[in-house]
Amino acid sequence: MRVFFNKKKKLAAALLLLIIAAGLFAFNESDKYFQIAKNLDIFAAFYRELNTYYVDDLPPEKLIHRGIDAMLEETDPFTDFVSEENLDDLRFMATGKYGGVGASINTNGEWTSITDVYEGSPMDKAGVKAGDIIVSMDGKSARNLPQEEVSRQLKGAAGTPLDMVFRHPVTGVETPRKIVREEINVKAVSYAGIVKNDIGYIKMTQFTENSGSLVRKAVEQLKQSNPALKGLVLDLRGNPGGLLDEAVIVANIFVDKNKLIVSTRGKVKTWDRNYETADQPVDTHIPLAILTNHSSASASEIVAGSIQDLDRGLVIGQRSYGKGLVQTTRQLPYNTKLKVTTAKYYTPSGRCIQAIDYSHRNDDGSADYVPDSLRKSFRTLGGRAVKDGGGIEPDEKVEPTYISQVSISLIRKQFIFDYATNYYYSHPAITSSSAFTLTDSEFTDFEHYLDNKDYSYKTRSEDALDAFKSTAKKEKYYDAVVKEVETLEASMKHDKKQDLLKNKVEIKRLLEEEIVNRYYLQKGRIMKSLEWDNEVNTAADILHNPVKYKQLLTAAR
Repeated sequence: MRVFFNKKKKLAAALLLLIIAAGLFAFNESDKYFQIAKNLDIFAAFYRELNTYYVDDLPPEKLIHRGIDAMLEETDPFTDFVSEENLDDLRFMATGKYGGVGASINTNGEWTSITDVYEGSPMDKAGVKAGDIIVSMDGKSARNLPQEEVSRQLKGAAGTPLDMVFRHPVTGVETPRKIVREEINVKAVSYAGIVKNDIGYIKMTQFTENSGSLVRKAVEQLKQSNPALKGLVLDLRGNPGGLLDEAVIVANIFVDKNKLIVSTRGKVKTWDRNYETADQPVDTHIPLAILTNHSSASASEIVAGSIQDLDRGLVIGQRSYGKGLVQTTRQLPYNTKLKVTTAKYYTPSGRCIQAIDYSHRNDDGSADYVPDSLRKSFRTLGGRAVKDGGGIEPDEKVEPTYISQVSISLIRKQFIFDYATNYYYSHPAITSSSAFTLTDSEFTDFEHYLDNKDYSYKTRSEDALDAFKSTAKKEKYYDAVVKEVETLEASMKHDKKQDLLKNKVEIKRLLEEEIVNRYYLQKGRIMKSLEWDNEVNTAADILHNPVKYKQLLTAAR
């Protein structure tokens, strides 16, 4: 009997605690919604009184948007208010489509030039070439127009005309052209081909609608036209991501049906979901390499992370961006939207690769990267160790290629671009993009072209020395070291001519890419760049080496 009564007392106590907890939870929830309602009333009353009695007129839209922006500062950079005028940008991110003319531009000084023409676009059909200068649009001068404004005017609904005048970059002759805007579909697969004789290569730029089917088609065509294919490289470098569903479809090309690729978990538990492959794969055995860098984000990381976790292939390059957050769009009044982070995603091993912790803020409001000490270890299907909290770490790290300061200056000041334009108009044709090379005499001609042109720049060492001088002067140490600093400055002083020769190989490659782009457009540029692409060459070498490939897939268990 005593035991029975003790059990009854314990049960009653447990029930009492449960009732109290439920009451506290209900109170907390009701208190939370009371606080929301209370502060919304305060906000509305504050704005009403301010608008009524403030001495000057206040623009309502500007004030409210500033309030929205202040709220968004408490969230992450991916949560955003989308105004009606920016809905096209949101649509472009999802579909890769926009109404426009199909060209890239660059403003340098007073005028804006065409830098790239997309194959088959309205600009291409109208005979516009890279290097052409925009003189006017619909009768209005384009001189001194900001690049953003020029870009805005080039866009528009498909089927609408745009009367433009272009100036020839060499002869100066001005030509009117009527451009009829079309729906431009930026291709998610910008190039697919063969490198190193028997390695398939696919460059994927974004995860938009139907991008997965485009990658699948590219893989199938590469396999069909190259029966002796030894491996595949999927290049996701610089790919910012996009639609989660498309990432699952891309992974499914290489992974069996009914395999978990990614799962999402957030505040609204009914939205939590596991995403599994739904179709038969194209190939589950061909050696596979995924290329990533610091700009590979979101859906790119889902593909790279799932392929890594399932030991289906290797990730090669640099650590990815580290975006493990999922956004959903919510409809707001007056044709506006909220793009809001609703969940975190997890790769098959269970890790979330989000690199920055936005839920904890410093005193100044900034958010920090997840420290290495807090990153947890997980295991791939085959037992390899992988970590969360910092993007996808490559299985084979390749240091990024940095170009020299002289090359950066030549690109920024458009001297490489302008020389390629002159070359194009003085050479009616060139060999194929892969066979074309700039001769030594042509490089010497480029050097002469630069005579009397200002491409001055500071090296990173000079920037560091300037920073040291500034700090030394503030801390009153400069007078004591001035002689040593002047000696160091003299020894570091760079000779632009010598820098051209020191970096001749690099500059020649940049010139060749730009020149090839004039004749073969973007595909030609990509084909040319692959010849000296360090990450692509590293991936191809590993795919050609079955022993090393297997070793990397089984290492560090």
